[in-house]
Amino acid sequence: MTFDYDYFVSEILKLTQVDLSSYKQNQMKRRIDSFISRHNASGYETFIALIKKDKQLLNEFLEYITINVSEFYRNPEQWKILTDDCFPQLIERFGKRLTIWSAACSTGDEPYSLVMALSAYVPLNQIKVIATDLSDEIIEKAKIGIYAEKSLASVPPEYKTKYFKKNGNFYQISDEIKKCVEFKKHNLLKDPFYTNCHLIVCRNVLIYFTEEAKDKVFCDFYKSLANGGILFIGSTEQILNYKTIGYTRKGNFFYEKSKSGN
Repeated sequence: MTFDYDYFVSEILKLTQVDLSSYKQNQMKRRIDSFISRHNASGYETFIALIKKDKQLLNEFLEYITINVSEFYRNPEQWKILTDDCFPQLIERFGKRLTIWSAACSTGDEPYSLVMALSAYVPLNQIKVIATDLSDEIIEKAKIGIYAEKSLASVPPEYKTKYFKKNGNFYQISDEIKKCVEFKKHNLLKDPFYTNCHLIVCRNVLIYFTEEAKDKVFCDFYKSLANGGILFIGSTEQILNYKTIGYTRKGNFFYEKSKSGN
C-alpha cells in the first residue's frame, strides 16, 4: 500500500470526521508536512499510528490545522460598518433579541467582540451569541478568555477598560461578556447548520477551503439566515456568485438575504 496524502486524508476523516479534501491541498499539505516533521515522524503512516495512540498529539494536530488566527475587532473599519449600520437595521427588522452565530470562532475574540459591539444598543442580559469551532482545545481556550495585549489592539478604549482585567502581560475578559456567548463544537463541512439566524459572522476561514467547499458553505449560510438576515465575511474573502445564491451585496464584506427569501 502507498501511504500518500490521499491515504492520510482518508485516515484523518475516519479518526476525526474532518474532511481535509475540502481544504486547498497545497496549502494544507505544506502545513501538515511541517507538523509531522517537527514531531519526528518518518511519514504519513507513522504519524497516523502516533495520533491513534496519543490523544493529546491528535488534539494538538487538530488545533494546528484549523488555522486559528484571530484578534478582537479585526479590521476595525468593517466592525464600524457592522456597529453603525448593520446592527440598527437588524434591530429594526427583528427586535433586540437577535440570533447571532459566530462560525469558526477560534479563540473567542470574534464572538466577544460581537457582544461588546451590540452592547451599544442592547443590554448584556438580552444578548446571546452562538459561537462554534471545530477544535475542542480552541473552544476551551475561548471559554477561559485570556488574551495577549496585542489581540486587544483594536478594542475601543472604553470597552478595554470596562470589560477586561489586566493580569501581567495578559488580559482576562469579564464574566458578564462571557455569559453572553454559548460555545459549541461544529464542523462547517459536516454538521447541520443553525436556522433563522439574523446575523452570521464567518471571517478569514473559508479562504483555506476548495472552491466547491466554499460554495457549499455560502449556500448553507444563506439557508441558515432569516429573511433579511446578514452574513459578515472576512477581508480576504468574497462571494463571486452571490447573486446566483440569492444574496444582495451590502458592501465589500456584508451580504444580505432577501427580505422575501427569494
